[in-house]
Amino acid sequence: MSAAKAKTATKKPSTVVTDLTPHYAVILSPVITEKATNGSQHNQVTFRVLRAATKPQIRTAVENLFKVKVKAVNTHNRRGKTKRFKGRIGYRSDVKFAVITLAEGSRIDVTTGL
Repeated sequence: MSAAKAKTATKKPSTVVTDLTPHYAVILSPVITEKATNGSQHNQVTFRVLRAATKPQIRTAVENLFKVKVKAVNTHNRRGKTKRFKGRIGYRSDVKFAVITLAEGSRIDVTTGL
């Protein structure tokens, strides 16, 4: 009994949450498709984001992570599809995309990372 109590008493402290942690949680990954790369001609970048993220949260996350000025944020929810493979039914996940239009002079290179 006393060993179990001692084990719970020496629990490690939780990790420190920094100011950038929520921003990293909102932006999941860049979208690199033909349609998304064509948007770069119009100063646009496309990201996969959390489904619960709002446009203001996405705007502040992009501005703080990449140090750019955001002109507009457009979002798109894609519902998951039911797919069949060798008679088995599978389901693709629901995904939310954000198309970020940057202000003139701002640029994000998604191939280099942060």
